[in-house]
Amino acid sequence: MPLPDQSRNFQRRGEHIMRPTFVETENVRRFYAKLTAYQERGAREACLIVVDGKPGLGKTMVVRRWMTQTGSLYLRAQRGWDYNWFLQEMLAAMEIAPETIRGPRAKFSRIIAELADRGQKAAFAGKLFGVIIDECDQVSSRADIMEGIRGISDLHFLPTVLVGMGTLRDNLRKFPQIDSRAPHKVDFRPATLADANALIEGRCEVKVAPDLVQFVHKVSNGLNREILDAIANIERFGLRFDAGEEGITLADMAGQPLMTERGGKTIHVPEHL
Repeated sequence: MPLPDQSRNFQRRGEHIMRPTFVETENVRRFYAKLTAYQERGAREACLIVVDGKPGLGKTMVVRRWMTQTGSLYLRAQRGWDYNWFLQEMLAAMEIAPETIRGPRAKFSRIIAELADRGQKAAFAGKLFGVIIDECDQVSSRADIMEGIRGISDLHFLPTVLVGMGTLRDNLRKFPQIDSRAPHKVDFRPATLADANALIEGRCEVKVAPDLVQFVHKVSNGLNREILDAIANIERFGLRFDAGEEGITLADMAGQPLMTERGGKTIHVPEHL
């Protein structure tokens, strides 16, 4: 399945775009396992699914894929949200003009009706429709917004995926009545060597040797963004290089830029190995 969000950054820089293949990593498998657990839950009100982990581990990419598969609703939380702004963003995400509905109560009622309709249509199509709120850390200490999210989730028992950047789980503990509805928690962890190898094999247009895969995994600290950055650089180099049978090796790329760290520093492959 194409991944426009993953490839877009490289396209802006005019780079060759890697293969638009979705790669199933351990984090992906854990996320979909929790969706299965949600469907098999005993308590109907246990509708919140918490996806937490440091930036760069592929959380947004995974939930946006689920959004595409199911037609679910996606919002990105903003630090300045209040309850009314949250409702307006929900309506806008549904392509309903918020200014045509007056007052929080009327907005809330319209949201509930629309979610019920979409959820029913998805169920008829055999899909699990839900709501995704990305970067939920931004608002997870706001009682009014979190209670609003709980209220929307409770009324139709819709799966509501709250995505955080490392502090969401701790913040939810301040609201036991909300945390108790979130037994399905997924910790996104740094990519394993097997994950890095799968990403490189699945996305890179050129063959990559094991020693270069291991180096990418080591210097990326298992962060998906950095691994994808490395794939773009390896691919650009490899498409104009005559590699041996095992593919592009660490020695082949000696001195070449590999990826850019969060602080902006470019990591090069060492010239002397």
